[in-house]
Amino acid sequence: MTTTKTPLLTDRDAYIERFIDFVDASPTSYHAVAAVAAELTAHGFVEVREADEWQPLEPGGKAFVRRDGAIIAWHAGAEVSTTSPVRVLGSHTDSPGLMLKPKPDFHAFGWAQAGVEVYGGPLLSTWFDRDLAIAGRIVTTDGAEHLVRTEAVARVPMLAIHLDHDGGSSPKFDRQRHTQPVLAAGEASALDLIAQAAGVDPAEVSGADVRLADTQRAARIGAAGDLFASPRLDNLSSVFASLVALVETDPAPGTIAMLAAFDHEELGSNSRSGAHGPMLEDVLGRIREGLGATAEDAARANAESWCISADAGHSVHPNYHEKHDPNVHPLSGQGPMLKVNANQRYATDAHGASLWHRCCDAADVPTQVFVSNNTVPCGSTIGPITATRIGIRTVDVGVPLLSMHSARELAHVDDLHGLARVAGSFFSGA
Repeated sequence: MTTTKTPLLTDRDAYIERFIDFVDASPTSYHAVAAVAAELTAHGFVEVREADEWQPLEPGGKAFVRRDGAIIAWHAGAEVSTTSPVRVLGSHTDSPGLMLKPKPDFHAFGWAQAGVEVYGGPLLSTWFDRDLAIAGRIVTTDGAEHLVRTEAVARVPMLAIHLDHDGGSSPKFDRQRHTQPVLAAGEASALDLIAQAAGVDPAEVSGADVRLADTQRAARIGAAGDLFASPRLDNLSSVFASLVALVETDPAPGTIAMLAAFDHEELGSNSRSGAHGPMLEDVLGRIREGLGATAEDAARANAESWCISADAGHSVHPNYHEKHDPNVHPLSGQGPMLKVNANQRYATDAHGASLWHRCCDAADVPTQVFVSNNTVPCGSTIGPITATRIGIRTVDVGVPLLSMHSARELAHVDDLHGLARVAGSFFSGA
Protein backbone atom coordinates (compact mmCIF):
# COMPACT_ATOMS: atom_id res chain seq x y z
CA MET A 1 0.00 0.00 0.00
CA THR A 2 1.44 3.37 -1.00
CA THR A 3 0.79 6.79 0.43
CA THR A 4 -1.53 9.08 -1.48
CA LYS A 5 -2.38 12.76 -1.08
CA THR A 6 -6.06 12.07 -1.78
CA PRO A 7 -8.00 12.68 1.47
CA LEU A 8 -9.61 9.29 1.87
CA LEU A 9 -12.09 10.40 4.52
CA THR A 10 -13.77 12.67 1.97
CA ASP A 11 -13.55 10.37 -1.07
CA ARG A 12 -15.41 7.09 -0.76
CA ASP A 13 -14.22 5.58 -4.02
CA ALA A 14 -10.57 6.40 -3.33
CA TYR A 15 -10.99 4.93 0.15
CA ILE A 16 -12.35 1.66 -1.26
CA GLU A 17 -9.54 1.38 -3.81
CA ARG A 18 -6.96 1.84 -1.06
CA PHE A 19 -8.81 -0.65 1.12
CA ILE A 20 -8.54 -3.25 -1.65
CA ASP A 21 -4.77 -2.74 -1.64
CA PHE A 22 -4.68 -2.98 2.16
CA VAL A 23 -6.62 -6.26 2.23
CA ASP A 24 -4.37 -7.68 -0.50
CA ALA A 25 -1.31 -6.74 1.56
CA SER A 26 -2.73 -8.29 4.75
CA PRO A 27 -3.35 -12.05 4.38
CA THR A 28 -2.35 -12.57 8.05
CA SER A 29 -2.22 -10.53 11.24
CA TYR A 30 1.55 -10.12 10.82
CA HIS A 31 1.15 -8.73 7.32
CA ALA A 32 -1.62 -6.39 8.50
CA VAL A 33 0.65 -4.99 11.21
CA ALA A 34 3.42 -4.46 8.65
CA ALA A 35 1.00 -2.65 6.30
CA VAL A 36 -0.26 -0.41 9.12
CA ALA A 37 3.30 0.34 10.24
CA ALA A 38 4.37 1.29 6.72
CA GLU A 39 1.45 3.70 6.37
CA LEU A 40 2.05 5.24 9.78
CA THR A 41 5.73 5.76 8.98
CA ALA A 42 4.81 7.46 5.71
CA HIS A 43 2.68 9.89 7.72
CA GLY A 44 5.41 10.85 10.17
CA PHE A 45 4.78 8.38 13.00
CA VAL A 46 7.94 7.17 14.72
CA GLU A 47 8.29 3.48 15.62
CA VAL A 48 9.40 2.75 19.17
CA ARG A 49 10.60 -0.60 20.46
CA GLU A 50 9.32 -2.07 23.70
CA ALA A 51 12.90 -2.87 24.77
CA ASP A 52 14.07 0.75 24.32
CA GLU A 53 13.62 3.81 26.50
CA TRP A 54 10.75 5.96 25.24
CA GLN A 55 11.04 9.70 24.91
CA PRO A 56 8.41 11.83 26.71
CA LEU A 57 5.33 12.52 24.63
CA GLU A 58 5.01 16.09 23.43
CA PRO A 59 2.07 17.97 21.87
CA GLY A 60 1.71 16.74 18.30
CA GLY A 61 3.89 13.70 18.97
CA LYS A 62 3.15 10.61 16.84
CA ALA A 63 4.49 7.11 17.50
CA PHE A 64 3.64 3.42 17.32
CA VAL A 65 4.79 0.10 18.76
CA ARG A 66 4.37 -3.45 17.46
CA ARG A 67 4.04 -6.72 19.34
CA ASP A 68 3.82 -9.73 17.03
CA GLY A 69 0.41 -9.50 15.29
CA ALA A 70 -0.70 -6.40 17.23
CA ILE A 71 0.06 -2.70 16.85
CA ILE A 72 -0.76 0.40 18.89
CA ALA A 73 -0.27 3.94 17.53
CA TRP A 74 -0.92 7.31 19.13
CA HIS A 75 -1.06 10.98 18.19
CA ALA A 76 -1.00 13.64 20.92
CA GLY A 77 -3.16 16.70 20.52
CA ALA A 78 -2.17 20.23 21.41
CA GLU A 79 -2.10 21.04 25.12
CA VAL A 80 -1.47 17.41 26.09
CA SER A 81 -0.93 17.06 29.84
CA THR A 82 -0.62 14.55 32.66
CA THR A 83 -4.42 14.17 32.81
CA SER A 84 -5.06 14.00 29.08
CA PRO A 85 -7.67 11.35 28.25
CA VAL A 86 -7.16 8.87 25.41
CA ARG A 87 -9.59 8.12 22.63
CA VAL A 88 -8.89 4.54 21.58
CA LEU A 89 -10.23 2.92 18.41
CA GLY A 90 -9.81 -0.80 19.09
CA SER A 91 -9.96 -3.61 16.53
CA HIS A 92 -8.35 -6.97 15.76
CA THR A 93 -6.05 -8.22 13.03
CA ASP A 94 -6.84 -11.95 12.94
CA SER A 95 -9.55 -13.92 11.13
CA PRO A 96 -10.76 -17.54 11.31
CA GLY A 97 -9.17 -20.01 8.94
CA LEU A 98 -6.68 -22.85 8.63
CA MET A 99 -3.19 -22.79 10.19
CA LEU A 100 -0.30 -25.07 9.24
CA LYS A 101 0.59 -27.59 11.91
CA PRO A 102 4.20 -28.32 12.93
CA LYS A 103 5.75 -30.93 10.63
CA PRO A 104 2.93 -30.39 8.13
CA ASP A 105 4.28 -32.40 5.18
CA PHE A 106 2.75 -35.80 4.42
CA HIS A 107 1.64 -37.90 1.45
CA ALA A 108 -1.57 -39.81 0.78
CA PHE A 109 -2.41 -41.86 -2.33
CA GLY A 110 0.06 -39.99 -4.52
CA TRP A 111 -0.86 -36.52 -3.27
CA ALA A 112 1.50 -34.21 -1.40
CA GLN A 113 -0.49 -32.61 1.41
CA ALA A 114 -0.07 -30.25 4.36
CA GLY A 115 -1.44 -30.78 7.84
CA VAL A 116 -3.58 -27.89 9.07
CA GLU A 117 -5.37 -26.97 12.28
CA VAL A 118 -8.65 -25.04 12.39
CA TYR A 119 -8.15 -21.52 13.79
CA GLY A 120 -11.19 -19.97 15.45
CA GLY A 121 -14.64 -20.58 13.98
CA PRO A 122 -14.49 -20.41 10.19
CA LEU A 123 -17.33 -21.39 7.86
CA LEU A 124 -15.37 -24.46 6.80
CA SER A 125 -17.28 -25.11 3.58
CA THR A 126 -16.10 -21.77 2.16
CA TRP A 127 -12.46 -22.85 2.35
CA PHE A 128 -12.98 -25.77 -0.01
CA ASP A 129 -12.11 -25.54 -3.71
CA ARG A 130 -10.36 -22.16 -3.41
CA ASP A 131 -6.88 -21.28 -4.69
CA LEU A 132 -4.88 -20.80 -1.51
CA ALA A 133 -1.51 -19.34 -0.65
CA ILE A 134 0.55 -20.01 2.47
CA ALA A 135 1.33 -16.83 4.41
CA GLY A 136 2.55 -15.69 7.81
CA ARG A 137 5.93 -15.39 9.49
CA ILE A 138 8.90 -17.66 9.98
CA VAL A 139 11.83 -17.32 12.35
CA THR A 140 15.24 -18.55 11.28
CA THR A 141 17.95 -20.08 13.45
CA ASP A 142 19.58 -16.67 13.89
CA GLY A 143 16.39 -15.34 15.50
CA ALA A 144 15.43 -13.16 12.52
CA GLU A 145 11.75 -12.88 11.62
CA HIS A 146 10.62 -13.02 7.98
CA LEU A 147 7.19 -12.33 6.52
CA VAL A 148 6.29 -14.98 3.94
CA ARG A 149 3.66 -15.36 1.27
CA THR A 150 3.60 -17.92 -1.51
CA GLU A 151 1.64 -17.92 -4.73
CA ALA A 152 -1.49 -20.10 -4.95
CA VAL A 153 -0.03 -23.49 -4.02
CA ALA A 154 -2.80 -25.30 -2.12
CA ARG A 155 -6.41 -26.39 -2.42
CA VAL A 156 -8.77 -28.18 -0.03
CA PRO A 157 -10.74 -30.39 -2.42
CA MET A 158 -14.46 -31.05 -1.92
CA LEU A 159 -15.71 -34.60 -2.42
CA ALA A 160 -17.53 -34.99 -5.75
CA ILE A 161 -21.31 -35.33 -5.40
CA HIS A 162 -21.14 -38.63 -7.35
CA LEU A 163 -19.27 -40.11 -4.36
CA ASP A 164 -21.57 -38.63 -1.72
CA HIS A 165 -25.16 -38.60 -2.95
CA ASP A 166 -26.61 -38.23 0.54
CA GLY A 167 -24.31 -35.46 1.73
CA GLY A 168 -23.83 -33.52 -1.48
CA SER A 169 -26.45 -30.88 -0.68
CA SER A 170 -25.48 -30.48 3.00
CA PRO A 171 -22.04 -32.00 3.55
CA LYS A 172 -20.65 -32.70 7.02
CA PHE A 173 -16.95 -32.21 7.51
CA ASP A 174 -14.51 -33.98 9.77
CA ARG A 175 -12.25 -31.12 10.93
CA GLN A 176 -9.21 -33.41 10.87
CA ARG A 177 -9.65 -35.65 7.84
CA HIS A 178 -11.42 -33.35 5.40
CA THR A 179 -9.55 -30.04 5.80
CA GLN A 180 -6.05 -31.09 4.73
CA PRO A 181 -5.08 -29.32 1.46
CA VAL A 182 -3.32 -30.87 -1.51
CA LEU A 183 -0.11 -29.25 -2.77
CA ALA A 184 0.87 -31.43 -5.70
CA ALA A 185 0.34 -34.73 -7.46
CA GLY A 186 3.74 -36.09 -6.51
CA GLU A 187 6.42 -34.47 -4.38
CA ALA A 188 6.08 -31.10 -2.63
CA SER A 189 6.82 -29.64 0.78
CA ALA A 190 4.95 -26.82 2.50
CA LEU A 191 8.05 -26.01 4.54
CA ASP A 192 10.16 -25.79 1.40
CA LEU A 193 7.59 -23.52 -0.23
CA ILE A 194 7.54 -21.01 2.63
CA ALA A 195 11.34 -21.07 2.93
CA GLN A 196 11.61 -20.38 -0.80
CA ALA A 197 9.12 -17.50 -0.49
CA ALA A 198 11.26 -16.01 2.29
CA GLY A 199 14.51 -16.55 0.37
CA VAL A 200 16.09 -18.74 3.06
CA ASP A 201 17.39 -22.28 3.27
CA PRO A 202 14.70 -24.66 4.60
CA ALA A 203 17.22 -25.96 7.11
CA GLU A 204 17.40 -22.47 8.61
CA VAL A 205 13.67 -22.32 9.45
CA SER A 206 13.33 -22.97 13.18
CA GLY A 207 9.75 -21.74 13.73
CA ALA A 208 6.68 -20.84 11.69
CA ASP A 209 3.32 -19.15 12.31
CA VAL A 210 1.67 -19.58 8.92
CA ARG A 211 -1.83 -20.10 7.54
CA LEU A 212 -3.70 -20.69 4.33
CA ALA A 213 -4.84 -17.48 2.65
CA ASP A 214 -7.35 -16.87 -0.12
CA THR A 215 -5.64 -15.50 -3.23
CA GLN A 216 -8.75 -13.95 -4.82
CA ARG A 217 -8.44 -10.17 -4.68
CA ALA A 218 -11.12 -8.10 -2.93
CA ALA A 219 -13.52 -6.45 -5.38
CA ARG A 220 -16.52 -4.20 -5.76
CA ILE A 221 -19.44 -6.23 -7.09
CA GLY A 222 -23.23 -6.01 -7.39
CA ALA A 223 -25.62 -4.48 -9.89
CA ALA A 224 -24.70 -0.97 -8.76
CA GLY A 225 -21.09 -1.71 -7.84
CA ASP A 226 -21.81 -0.81 -4.23
CA LEU A 227 -21.14 -4.21 -2.63
CA PHE A 228 -17.70 -5.27 -1.48
CA ALA A 229 -16.61 -8.93 -1.54
CA SER A 230 -13.41 -9.65 0.32
CA PRO A 231 -11.51 -11.94 2.63
CA ARG A 232 -10.98 -10.80 6.23
CA LEU A 233 -13.56 -8.02 6.41
CA ASP A 234 -13.86 -9.28 9.98
CA ASN A 235 -11.90 -7.34 11.02
CA LEU A 236 -9.69 -5.49 8.52
CA SER A 237 -12.70 -3.25 7.89
CA SER A 238 -12.12 -1.74 11.34
CA VAL A 239 -8.31 -1.80 11.26
CA PHE A 240 -8.20 0.21 8.03
CA ALA A 241 -10.90 2.64 9.19
CA SER A 242 -8.94 3.41 12.36
CA LEU A 243 -5.69 3.79 10.40
CA VAL A 244 -7.12 6.28 7.90
CA ALA A 245 -8.87 8.24 10.65
CA LEU A 246 -5.68 8.45 12.72
CA VAL A 247 -3.46 9.74 9.90
CA GLU A 248 -6.02 12.14 8.41
CA THR A 249 -7.43 13.88 11.50
CA ASP A 250 -5.96 15.97 14.30
CA PRO A 251 -6.74 14.91 17.87
CA ALA A 252 -8.90 17.21 19.95
CA PRO A 253 -6.74 19.57 22.04
CA GLY A 254 -5.76 18.01 25.35
CA THR A 255 -6.44 14.43 24.16
CA ILE A 256 -4.45 11.52 22.74
CA ALA A 257 -5.88 9.69 19.72
CA MET A 258 -4.95 6.00 19.66
CA LEU A 259 -5.26 3.04 17.29
CA ALA A 260 -5.11 -0.35 19.02
CA ALA A 261 -5.28 -3.41 16.74
CA PHE A 262 -4.91 -6.70 18.64
CA ASP A 263 -4.32 -10.29 17.56
CA HIS A 264 -6.13 -13.50 18.59
CA GLU A 265 -9.61 -12.00 19.10
CA GLU A 266 -11.08 -14.99 17.29
CA LEU A 267 -9.61 -17.24 20.00
CA GLY A 268 -10.73 -15.15 22.99
CA SER A 269 -7.86 -12.60 23.07
CA ASN A 270 -5.86 -14.54 25.68
CA SER A 271 -2.31 -13.92 24.48
CA ARG A 272 0.49 -11.39 24.89
CA SER A 273 -0.67 -9.66 21.71
CA GLY A 274 -4.38 -10.07 22.41
CA ALA A 275 -6.70 -7.56 24.05
CA HIS A 276 -6.73 -9.67 27.22
CA GLY A 277 -2.96 -9.28 27.48
CA PRO A 278 -1.15 -6.32 29.04
CA MET A 279 -0.14 -4.48 25.86
CA LEU A 280 -2.58 -1.56 25.98
CA GLU A 281 -2.08 -1.14 29.72
CA ASP A 282 1.70 -1.17 29.23
CA VAL A 283 1.58 1.44 26.48
CA LEU A 284 -0.73 3.75 28.41
CA GLY A 285 1.47 3.42 31.49
CA ARG A 286 4.65 4.33 29.61
CA ILE A 287 3.02 7.28 27.84
CA ARG A 288 1.71 8.67 31.10
CA GLU A 289 4.99 8.11 32.90
CA GLY A 290 6.68 10.09 30.13
CA LEU A 291 4.21 12.90 30.72
CA GLY A 292 5.07 12.87 34.42
CA ALA A 293 1.65 11.62 35.48
CA THR A 294 1.01 10.36 38.99
CA ALA A 295 -1.39 7.53 39.83
CA GLU A 296 -3.95 10.23 40.63
CA ASP A 297 -3.40 11.83 37.22
CA ALA A 298 -3.75 8.47 35.45
CA ALA A 299 -7.01 7.72 37.24
CA ARG A 300 -8.39 11.12 36.26
CA ALA A 301 -7.32 10.58 32.65
CA ASN A 302 -8.97 7.14 32.52
CA ALA A 303 -12.21 8.57 33.89
CA GLU A 304 -12.45 10.90 30.87
CA SER A 305 -11.17 8.40 28.29
CA TRP A 306 -13.14 6.44 25.70
CA CYS A 307 -12.68 3.29 23.67
CA ILE A 308 -14.67 2.49 20.54
CA SER A 309 -14.40 -1.25 19.97
CA ALA A 310 -14.95 -1.65 16.23
CA ASP A 311 -15.66 -5.18 15.02
CA ALA A 312 -17.77 -6.42 12.15
CA GLY A 313 -21.41 -7.34 12.84
CA HIS A 314 -24.34 -9.00 11.13
CA SER A 315 -26.61 -7.48 8.53
CA VAL A 316 -30.04 -9.12 8.33
CA HIS A 317 -29.69 -12.12 6.03
CA PRO A 318 -32.51 -12.12 3.45
CA ASN A 319 -32.64 -15.92 3.35
CA TYR A 320 -32.48 -16.42 7.12
CA HIS A 321 -34.29 -13.41 8.54
CA GLU A 322 -35.73 -15.54 11.38
CA LYS A 323 -32.23 -15.69 12.90
CA HIS A 324 -32.37 -11.96 13.66
CA ASP A 325 -34.35 -9.90 16.14
CA PRO A 326 -37.90 -9.57 14.75
CA ASN A 327 -38.01 -5.79 15.29
CA VAL A 328 -34.40 -4.59 14.87
CA HIS A 329 -33.17 -4.99 11.31
CA PRO A 330 -29.69 -3.61 10.52
CA LEU A 331 -29.20 -3.55 6.75
CA SER A 332 -26.19 -3.23 4.49
CA GLY A 333 -25.82 0.31 3.17
CA GLN A 334 -27.63 1.94 6.09
CA GLY A 335 -24.53 2.84 8.08
CA PRO A 336 -22.23 1.26 10.68
CA MET A 337 -23.98 -0.33 13.63
CA LEU A 338 -24.13 0.33 17.35
CA LYS A 339 -23.94 -3.13 18.96
CA VAL A 340 -25.95 -3.72 22.15
CA ASN A 341 -26.19 -6.76 24.41
CA ALA A 342 -27.82 -6.92 27.86
CA ASN A 343 -25.41 -9.67 28.96
CA GLN A 344 -22.35 -7.50 28.26
CA ARG A 345 -21.12 -9.49 25.30
CA TYR A 346 -20.85 -5.95 23.94
CA ALA A 347 -19.77 -3.11 26.24
CA THR A 348 -22.22 -0.47 24.96
CA ASP A 349 -24.26 1.42 27.55
CA ALA A 350 -26.41 4.56 27.38
CA HIS A 351 -23.44 6.94 27.63
CA GLY A 352 -21.63 5.00 24.92
CA ALA A 353 -24.68 5.16 22.67
CA SER A 354 -24.80 8.93 23.18
CA LEU A 355 -21.13 9.32 22.26
CA TRP A 356 -21.58 7.16 19.15
CA HIS A 357 -24.55 9.18 17.94
CA ARG A 358 -22.63 12.44 18.48
CA CYS A 359 -19.74 11.09 16.40
CA CYS A 360 -22.09 9.92 13.64
CA ASP A 361 -23.89 13.27 13.59
CA ALA A 362 -20.59 15.14 13.40
CA ALA A 363 -19.48 12.97 10.46
CA ASP A 364 -22.92 13.13 8.79
CA VAL A 365 -23.03 9.33 8.68
CA PRO A 366 -26.26 7.34 9.31
CA THR A 367 -26.18 4.63 11.93
CA GLN A 368 -28.32 1.72 13.05
CA VAL A 369 -28.55 -0.71 15.98
CA PHE A 370 -27.78 -4.41 16.25
CA VAL A 371 -29.24 -6.62 18.97
CA SER A 372 -29.46 -10.40 18.92
CA ASN A 373 -32.47 -12.64 18.70
CA ASN A 374 -32.78 -14.19 22.19
CA THR A 375 -32.56 -17.68 20.72
CA VAL A 376 -29.35 -16.89 18.77
CA PRO A 377 -26.69 -15.65 21.23
CA CYS A 378 -24.15 -13.23 19.81
CA GLY A 379 -20.39 -13.47 19.90
CA SER A 380 -18.23 -11.02 21.79
CA THR A 381 -15.46 -8.53 21.02
CA ILE A 382 -12.46 -6.82 22.55
CA GLY A 383 -14.86 -4.22 24.00
CA PRO A 384 -15.80 -5.91 27.29
CA ILE A 385 -12.18 -7.05 27.71
CA THR A 386 -10.79 -3.53 27.30
CA ALA A 387 -13.40 -2.09 29.63
CA THR A 388 -12.57 -4.72 32.26
CA ARG A 389 -8.78 -4.50 32.02
CA ILE A 390 -8.36 -0.72 31.74
CA GLY A 391 -11.59 0.65 33.20
CA ILE A 392 -12.19 2.95 30.23
CA ARG A 393 -15.80 3.44 29.17
CA THR A 394 -16.27 1.44 25.96
CA VAL A 395 -18.82 1.24 23.17
CA ASP A 396 -19.11 -1.58 20.60
CA VAL A 397 -19.77 -0.83 16.93
CA GLY A 398 -19.08 -2.33 13.51
CA VAL A 399 -19.81 -2.64 9.82
CA PRO A 400 -22.74 -4.97 8.94
CA LEU A 401 -21.70 -8.05 6.94
CA LEU A 402 -23.19 -11.05 5.24
CA SER A 403 -21.31 -14.37 5.45
CA MET A 404 -19.25 -13.47 8.52
CA HIS A 405 -16.36 -15.95 9.04
CA SER A 406 -16.56 -17.05 5.43
CA ALA A 407 -13.36 -17.14 3.41
CA ARG A 408 -15.00 -14.27 1.51
CA GLU A 409 -17.39 -11.89 3.28
CA LEU A 410 -19.73 -9.20 1.92
CA ALA A 411 -20.22 -5.55 2.95
CA HIS A 412 -21.49 -2.27 1.49
CA VAL A 413 -18.98 0.38 0.41
CA ASP A 414 -20.94 3.16 2.16
CA ASP A 415 -20.73 1.34 5.50
CA LEU A 416 -17.00 0.71 5.14
CA HIS A 417 -16.28 4.35 4.38
CA GLY A 418 -18.80 5.56 6.94
CA LEU A 419 -16.98 3.78 9.76
CA ALA A 420 -13.76 5.61 8.88
CA ARG A 421 -15.53 8.98 8.81
CA VAL A 422 -17.09 8.36 12.22
CA ALA A 423 -13.69 7.26 13.57
CA GLY A 424 -12.29 10.58 12.36
CA SER A 425 -14.94 12.55 14.23
CA PHE A 426 -14.25 10.44 17.34
CA PHE A 427 -10.53 11.26 17.26
CA SER A 428 -11.20 14.94 16.63
CA GLY A 429 -13.38 15.24 19.72
CA ALA A 430 -17.04 14.93 18.71
